[in-house]
Order: sequence, then structure tokens, then C-alpha cells
Amino acid sequence: MPNRLINETSPYLLQHAHNPVDWYPWGPEALERAKQEDKPILLSVGYSACHWCHVMERESFENDDIAAIMNAHYVSIKVDREERPDIDSIYMSAVQALSGQGGWPMTVFLTPDGKPFYGGTYFPPVDRGGLPGFSRVLETLVGVYKDKREDIDQTTENLMRRMEDMTPVSDGLEPLTADIMGAAFVVLAGNHDDKHGGMGLQPKFPQPMVQEALLRHYLRTGDRGALEMVELTLDKMALGGIYDQIGGGFHRYSTDTFWLVPHFEKMLYDNALLARLYLHAYQATGKPLYKRIVEETLDYVVREMTDGSGGFYSTQDADSEGEEGKFFIWRPEQIFEVLGKEYGERFNAYYDVKINGNFEGHSILNVKDYDSEMELLLSSARAKLYEAREARVKPDRDEKILTAWNGLMMAAFAEAGTALERQDYTDAALANARFLRGKVRDGDRLLRTHKDGSARLKGYLEDYSFLIEGLLALHEATLEGEWLQEAVALGHAMVSLFWDAPLGQFYDTGTDHEELVMRPRDVQDNAIPSGNSMAATVLLKLALVTGDGDLDRLAVESLRPMRELMERYPTGAGQWLCALDFYVSSPKEIAIIGEPGSSDTSGLLREVFRSYIPNRVLVGRGPMDDTLVGLPLVEGRTMLGGKATAYVCRNYTCELPVSAPETLAKQLAE
Repeated sequence: MPNRLINETSPYLLQHAHNPVDWYPWGPEALERAKQEDKPILLSVGYSACHWCHVMERESFENDDIAAIMNAHYVSIKVDREERPDIDSIYMSAVQALSGQGGWPMTVFLTPDGKPFYGGTYFPPVDRGGLPGFSRVLETLVGVYKDKREDIDQTTENLMRRMEDMTPVSDGLEPLTADIMGAAFVVLAGNHDDKHGGMGLQPKFPQPMVQEALLRHYLRTGDRGALEMVELTLDKMALGGIYDQIGGGFHRYSTDTFWLVPHFEKMLYDNALLARLYLHAYQATGKPLYKRIVEETLDYVVREMTDGSGGFYSTQDADSEGEEGKFFIWRPEQIFEVLGKEYGERFNAYYDVKINGNFEGHSILNVKDYDSEMELLLSSARAKLYEAREARVKPDRDEKILTAWNGLMMAAFAEAGTALERQDYTDAALANARFLRGKVRDGDRLLRTHKDGSARLKGYLEDYSFLIEGLLALHEATLEGEWLQEAVALGHAMVSLFWDAPLGQFYDTGTDHEELVMRPRDVQDNAIPSGNSMAATVLLKLALVTGDGDLDRLAVESLRPMRELMERYPTGAGQWLCALDFYVSSPKEIAIIGEPGSSDTSGLLREVFRSYIPNRVLVGRGPMDDTLVGLPLVEGRTMLGGKATAYVCRNYTCELPVSAPETLAKQLAE
């Protein structure tokens, strides 16, 4: 008989709907029961593509004896971290304070009023590998809760103070200068793996915002060492097992230092951020490999991660048929069956497919020695193997549509569509924007998630800031005023909902959010930018676009307290560094007046997107379009001689308006 999770829309929660555990979703019913019966809460947090979440479910949550302990002594709540980043953030802070590390599955024990007193990540069903068995943990904590309540009260009080201190608020009185980025570069260079790329040894995460910051450092200073760090990392990832050499797209992270053996789940946000990073690297270097990776990654998203309504799905699982990575790995004889012996041997030699394999007796495709001619020669082989792979049992897919992650992917498609002259990519971004505008709203309030025709949960700071970034990119790609108007409106709504004037910072939850044990404010950039760092980024852009000095002031107030984080811990501040680079530079302000889609307008747009110009804003409108009346970048500007015309300004000084793409290119290069 199913439990209460059967009524949820989250695929992760639905995966647990038939557990013998009496699961509740997070909500008043569970919290009230815990108070009435004076039972501790067992909070379990994970996500659908998490391999060890599946393992713990099989071992413990499907175990009748363990479920009986949980049902008798606890109120058990299951949370999808992707739907509820607020709950995940609060209690991850608790687990990190308790154990010094975090991760998923996350298991936290709470008092009935939601205060944590014990927690960890994965627990095996019985004592194993130095970890206490889950059943023993459950029984021990029941006794502690009943017999040592004063100890628990003291623990929760101390823990709540430590959690509050984990996100300190600094006055941030020191000036923001380019020296901060110089100090960050020294730290990043010291952490860089000069042989295999990336930061540190293992496991290795892509960290696209850090690579973006390094690319910006190169453009700002001319330091080729920074560019070499970026290129080495991007080359190694593109040729490694972390990249799906057959179907395109990146897996979550590499378990080793070589980018060979990944955790095989594919996350929408990784592929959005990495597609955009590779696009910027292609614009900066012209390397064909980077362009191929962009196109293969976005083609994968269109093919396998896009809903018919225009939304982008969240994740693709690591497991199929109960085994991690089974869908993606190969044996030599499987290659021969598809390609024949001679062609197959050539393929196997290039993609490191061996008898003994490189992963549990099988092979993860990777390239040791890149050869562009061989890549071209084997392109048809990859297509044949893709078709053969399609006959396998596919990993599950989490088809919920998250506003924040969709905003990141919208930006990638919009920018790539214009830069690579791929109208299909621009169309994907447009379809996504229309879907989010029409389906993921409750009146003017942006919502977090959409699944099975229904949108729910109030949007967080990251939902607003990431979507604004996507809409700004979409306006730049299409010059359609409605998307810029929407970005501006969302920017003001974001400030109203999330900015705390006495604190001088953004919170992750809005003023209309449910009351939790604390109001989360996560400032560190992790796998994705923090909502705070992206908010600072988009406010700086909106301030230039609108001329609204208050937006600029709020962005700077957000940046100032992050100085120490940027200088000392830059691997957790990649997006902050990008925002700082924008602030301390003199961004180019570009206006294009011309009919969207016309050949002369497109010619000017191509020049803007031909090179990587990270510190710029672009506003455009048609000659008869009055939707952007009042915006200073386009106010009073017209087409000259009946042709699309570009205006470039910087440091309060404007170049002469131009209609010739080659003349615009010279102005942009200065």
C-alpha cells in the first residue's frame, strides 16, 4: 500500500511512495504530528539522480525491520532537494557543522519544532566500513531523545548558533578593486592540476564559474597562464569519460583525477553552465573542439531533456537496470557487433576500449591522444553506436521542470543560437521563455517547479536571478523587447521579495515564504551559482540597461562582504568573481536599432557575438518598436540611412553610430 508520497509530483518522492516507511512530504501535517506525539523527526533529503540515495533506499527504506523502527518512533519526512533548496540548505549546514562534511543522501534528526540535533549522509543498514548501521543509529537516538532531553536541547541550541555563524555578515567597507581578482588567481593557480586540469586531485568537479573567472582574468590582464589553465581543463574534460563521447553532454563529476570515471548522472545545470563556458572559450580561442562540444551538448538537451511544451527536464539518472553507468559503458565485442572488426578496432584504439576495460571490466569511452582528423573519420561510427545504445534500457529521467535551472539553460541556448548562427537553438530558448512565462506563475509570483501540468512552490532567489540572466541573454539574441521588459520587472520583484535592507543582503527565501527554523542565505557558489552571486550579476546589468542607480547600489552592497571569500576561497566564489570583474571594468554599452531578424541587423549581431566580450550589455529594438521607451541605451536612437545601426558607448563616451559590421568590429575590439 503506498504512503503519502503517492500524491506528490516529484519523481524522487514518488520513487519512495511504495516504501514500507510511513513517509510524509514536508508540510504542516507532519510537523504537527511530531509536536502532538512528541516524536523526533527523521528528515531524509536527496534527489532522483543520486546513486547513493537509491542504495540507501534499497538497503534501508525498503527493509521492513528498519521501516518498523522508523514508523514506531519517528515522524519520517522525505524531501527532494531540487524542489526545496531552502530546507536542503538549512539542514546541510547542520550536517556540515556536526560532521565537517555533507552530501546526499542527507539524514538529519530534528526535534518536533524542526531544530537539528544529529545528522549525517549515507548510513548502511548494519555497521560497515567504519559507519554505524542505520538501525543502530535509529534505536540509539530514540533512547537519547526519551532519556536525555536536556542534552538534546543543549545540542540544538549550540548547533543553531553555529549554523547562524556559517554565513557571516561583514561590513565590507574596503573598496572593490581588481586586486581582489589578482589575489584569487594566485590561489586558483596554486590549486590547479597542471597535468590533468581542474582544481585539486579527486574527486574532480567541472566548476564552470571558476573557469569563467579565469577566462575573464586572461582577457583583463593578458596573462596566458590563466588561459592555459582553462584550455587544459576544457580539453581534458571534453576528451574524458566525464563527457558522453557517444551522445553528448556531461556527467556530474569525475571520481578520479583524470576525468575518466564519472558519477554518471547528467544534470541540466551542469550542461547549461558548461555549454556556455565552452562557447565562451570558443569565442576567445577559435578552437573547433570547443564549438563541437557546445553543439553536441545542446543537441543532447534538445533530443533528450526537452519537454514538448518547451521546458527543460532536470536530470538523467546514473543507474539503469540497477547498475551505475551500465547504459554508457562498452565491451570491445559490442563495438565489433555494430562497426565490424576492422572499423571497430580503429574505434576501440582511439576511444580506449580494451579487453580488461577501465571500469569494472567494461570501458568508458575517452580519448588519450586527440586527433581532429580521426574524430571526423569516426563521426559516423559514433552515430551508429548511438543508435545501438538507444536499444538499451535507459536511465530514468526526472521530468520536473525547475525555473532556476531552466533560466541557466535558456541563457546557453540563446547565446549559442546567435554566436553559432543556429536558429534552432534560439527557437529552443524562445519556447522555454514562453513556457515559463505562461505556466510557472501564480499571478505575478514566480513559482519553483512544474510537473504534469501543475506548477507549485514559491520561487527562490535563484529562480528569479537565474531566470533574469536567461531573459537578458534572450533579449540580446533576439532584440525582442518583451523579454527585456520581463527581466526588468522580475528584477524589481526580486528586490522586493528577497532584499533585506537592515542586513544589506539578499535572503534565499521571499518575505512571503513559510517560517522555518532560520531564514537561509547561501552565498557560496557550488555546482551552480548562489542565488546571491547571480542576483548581484544581473542587478549590475539591469542597472546599466535601465539607468537605475539603486539597482547598482544593491549589487555593490551584495559584493562588498564577499571580499574575503573571493580572495581566500575563490573555488567557492566563481560567480562572485565574474560579477566583480563586470563591476570594476568599464562595460561596453551596445544598442542596435534595426528590424529583428533582418539581414543587416543580424550582421551587426554577429559581430557582437563573434568574440567573447563578457563585460557588456546589449539592448536592441525595431525602428517602430516602442516597448522599451525610456531606457537610456535606446532612447532617441534611430536607424541611419534606413539601415540597422549600432551605438557603442563606454565610460560615458560614445563612438559614432555605425551600420557596417566591419566598422562595429573595430569599435568592439578597442
